[in-house]
Formats: sequence, structure tokens, C-alpha cells
Amino acid sequence: MTVPRAKEAIMELSKNRELIVGAGTVLNAAAARQCIDAGAQFLVSPGFDPGTVKLANSEGYLMMAGALTPTEVIAAWNEGSDFIKIFPCGALGGASYIRALKAPLPQIPMIPTGGVNLKNAADFLSAGASALGVGGELIVSSTIESNNMSAITDLAKQYVAIVKDVQSKKLAPV
Repeated sequence: MTVPRAKEAIMELSKNRELIVGAGTVLNAAAARQCIDAGAQFLVSPGFDPGTVKLANSEGYLMMAGALTPTEVIAAWNEGSDFIKIFPCGALGGASYIRALKAPLPQIPMIPTGGVNLKNAADFLSAGASALGVGGELIVSSTIESNNMSAITDLAKQYVAIVKDVQSKKLAPV
């Protein structure tokens, strides 16, 4: 919701049935309602707002509430957030911070954001991350400006390969 005309972008993108369109930086229930009405299929917030989580739950939308401390993680999870976005994870220790949070909270699915890149993605997944939140490292402004969408596709494929590699190692017999 920080980009100009975000609601219009959600409306336009959601017309393409091949895309799963979400809304990010959703700070409150009013903004969540606008995003849902525009066609967003999931909601992401950098912090935890109980009203936003309640609205997402009551409407049947996937919610990724942001949190940083164990107290915030537990509060967002107890309120019903489907995933907890750990933000800004890179600034607080990266993969080692996810590992530290997962030790007492193994049941809570966490998604690190802020500082996730191709060099450390495998470390985050190995530390217990359920998924990766990759923004500026994937959607680089120069690729948008040059309309080089294949560069974004190529980067996305690299992230997918890392996820598959880590998953295969976790499933391999010891």
C-alpha cells in the first residue's frame, strides 16, 4: 500500500486469473477492506494489528502479520495470523534470529523479510523459515524501468531452485 495507486494496481493485476495477487504494508482493517474489495487474495503487514487479522480471518483471507519480538510473534499467532512475517529480520541477526525464535516456537510458521537475498536464502530456510519474503532483491527498480521482466523471472527461478534444494535435503534419509 506504499506505492502510488496501489488499489488500482491490485484491481488491474487481479483481472489476470493466472496471478495470485496480494497486498502488502496493510496497516489497519480499513486498508485491508480496501485491498480485499480491490481483489487482493492475501494480506501482509509489517507489524501486528489485531483488527486487520480479525478482518482477514472473518473474510477467509490469508494473513501474514508482521512481528519482531517473541511477544509480538505469539500475539499475532494467537490472534489468528496464518504466517508471521519477521521484519526486519536481516537487521536483527538474519537466519540465526529465525533459529532462535523457532527454538521455543516451532509450531509458528515464520517468513523472514528484510535482508533476504540469494546468498542467504538457504540459510533462512535451514533455520526453520516456512517461506521467504523477498522484495527489493527480486523486483529491482532498474528491471522495471527497463521493462526487463525476464530478469525478474530469472531471479524468481533462482529462489525456487534454492527452496527445492533445501527441501530435498530436509527430506533425504540420513
